[in-house]
Amino acid sequence: MNVRTLCLSVLYEGESTGYEIRRQCVEGECSYFIEASFGSIYPALAKLEEDKLVTSRTEQQDGKPAKKIYSITEAGREEFAQQLAQPLGNDMFRSPFLLFARFAHILPRELVEARANEFLQERVDKLKHLEEATAKRSCNAADDWVINYGRAIMALAEQHMRTHMHELITLARAEAAKDAAE
Repeated sequence: MNVRTLCLSVLYEGESTGYEIRRQCVEGECSYFIEASFGSIYPALAKLEEDKLVTSRTEQQDGKPAKKIYSITEAGREEFAQQLAQPLGNDMFRSPFLLFARFAHILPRELVEARANEFLQERVDKLKHLEEATAKRSCNAADDWVINYGRAIMALAEQHMRTHMHELITLARAEAAKDAAE
């Protein structure tokens, strides 16, 4: 998957601005698919428009700059379906927390405990967000499947943290031991 395909996926559901597409990629439902920055979204939209896969119109706003609203064309819908039919590649999972956890043994116990609790709370919050997303919008069966997959991943991560967080904290060094060594 690439940013062009991601843009087409958002536009497949309805009109959108580049800003709204970025918001979907950062905090919305597309945030679980691939990363996309403003620096990649706007060039992708320009190329999609050049290729006649999307169209745009400018809408004036009171007291604000005009905004450009994009719509997918029939050719864009066909291209999106063709892109989905291509080999998907490997899922990418990145976690700054797992890098932190990998080196918990060199960090102060209080810091490891604080970060572990933050990570746990983020899982709880993301699970709640998925629950709210389901309640706020009408979902088709495919949406439900994807959301339920996300729920399962977040619930498992939450359960793992609740069950094993103490092990990670135990790996961390105690501050007293550090002071004694000095």
